[in-house]
Amino acid sequence: MPIKIPKTLPAYNALTKENVFVITDDRAEHQDIRPLKVGILNLMPTTVDTEIQLLRLLGNSPLQVDISFLRMGSHESRNAPPGHLDRFYVSSDEIIRNDYRYDGLIITGAPVETLPFEEVDYWKELAAVLDYSAKNVWSTLHICWGAQAGLYHRYGVPKLELPRKLFGIFPHGVNERHTTIFRGFDDEFLAPQSRHTESDRKAIAARPELTIESETDEVGVFIVTAREGRELYVTGHLEYDPLTLDREYRRDLDKGLLINVPKNYYPGDDPSKEPVVRWRAHAHLFFRNWLNYVYQETPFDLGEL
Repeated sequence: MPIKIPKTLPAYNALTKENVFVITDDRAEHQDIRPLKVGILNLMPTTVDTEIQLLRLLGNSPLQVDISFLRMGSHESRNAPPGHLDRFYVSSDEIIRNDYRYDGLIITGAPVETLPFEEVDYWKELAAVLDYSAKNVWSTLHICWGAQAGLYHRYGVPKLELPRKLFGIFPHGVNERHTTIFRGFDDEFLAPQSRHTESDRKAIAARPELTIESETDEVGVFIVTAREGRELYVTGHLEYDPLTLDREYRRDLDKGLLINVPKNYYPGDDPSKEPVVRWRAHAHLFFRNWLNYVYQETPFDLGEL
């Protein structure tokens, strides 16, 4: 079944060309089912690219998913197309004020990881979203800085600066093979990483509410869960498309920044060659497993949350 998004959303045409199942409001209204309601709090500066990346994965499911895009009302985005946020997004305070309920919520990463959390201009608003989601969302998926922010706000887990940026495609292990999110996974799988900091593993392990589901010595903690899967914290970017790391690498080069070639990404670590995608299948599987978990566990009547 498809994801439900406006036909005027730029991602609609891009996903249709890829044969991703999408559906318009008119057609959805004539289907006698309750779609999953999933909100996406998009904090990434690459607004449209991030929409497409996440919708591509959410659309590869037998479930109909009704998508809502959320933004920080206290933060002015400089990178979204003119009028895009006003047309397709609602502010988080509107969602909270109207006591809106979601089956699932995704909180993306953001390019603010070197700042102390409290110095991020929308921190108080994000903290309010995190508090709201605990009571009004069945399962929340936090990505990269969004994961660090969630672990810090809810459990006091600090972030630590890495000696150098963790950048590239890395193998990850599975600690618990029989959990819902890893159904069908191989014992080792690849996923993109792009970050300067990490959440403190000792602080995570000290909290009995938190379970480290995936980690390696090279990457550190990759996936943490809490409340039996109702909170997922993913430190990397399974949603990245084939050229995302390439764009980040060349962007930093153009800025004159000291940046390593993304590891295990270009054939022979040669940036002149086309990257090889080796994480796509597990990315789709992860998001399908998450949606399936939400579908199986969320109340039919969201008022019961």
